[in-house]
Amino acid sequence: MNVQPLKNRTILITRARQQAGRLSRELQVLGAHVIEIPAIEIVPPESYAPLDTALRHMQKYDWLIVTSANAVRVLGERMAAVEKSPEEFAHIRCAAIGPATAEALRGLGLPVALVPEKYIAESFAEALRGHVAGASVLLIRAAIARDVIPDELRKVSAKVDVVDAYQTVLPPASVTNMRKIFHPDQSRDSIAKSSASLPLSALPDAVTFTSSSTVTNFFQLLKNAGIDFLPRQVKAISIGPITSTALREHGWEPAAEADPHNVEGLVQAVISSLSPR
Repeated sequence: MNVQPLKNRTILITRARQQAGRLSRELQVLGAHVIEIPAIEIVPPESYAPLDTALRHMQKYDWLIVTSANAVRVLGERMAAVEKSPEEFAHIRCAAIGPATAEALRGLGLPVALVPEKYIAESFAEALRGHVAGASVLLIRAAIARDVIPDELRKVSAKVDVVDAYQTVLPPASVTNMRKIFHPDQSRDSIAKSSASLPLSALPDAVTFTSSSTVTNFFQLLKNAGIDFLPRQVKAISIGPITSTALREHGWEPAAEADPHNVEGLVQAVISSLSPR
């Protein structure tokens, strides 16, 4: 049995720096050389006022829905800021989009009543529909997220308040690092689309993507770095179907998709897509 199936492989991780640690460690244990170039940076929303107001009036809600561990982290910070204890949430049922988010909620002392079988918005909305008809719901999420969950829940007459816990932006330093990886010190002629691609030693074997926003921002970083294509031998590894769709919209067919749609599944997808040299 090969205990280091990723030995001599280089994997580029696009996840936000605050979230990349576990994925990096698991890939390194398997022998991979990991490069972290975050495609997103997590920053505060325009204002915490809507979230703080909602937390001060938690008695009006029946359900609390949280869509990421980052949102839970901010929830905990704002609970402390407005002096709300977990006991004041005792009447509320909590739902989390995946096990990492559920674990984070439990870490705040909030029991979790529902986690969908598949960790995507569509599955989350479907799992919730039968529970929230006519209920009052607080949804805490990232700014500019897809509206699948609130739209579907409103179809069953749920009263849904959506508040932003954080927003994601392009990390400025990542442009420089992207240029170093995908446009090393070689002439432009040597990396023309019609010619041989860059030497394998200069490139990652695969790039992992953990959300559609990492895909969108990755291509924006390439554009900002003056890079208008990707070398053929670099593989894209996706965490799930929404992320895969985003990759295809940019003309990049994923070499593998995680199943389940979490870090463990993503690691296995990397292994399956990169056969030994």
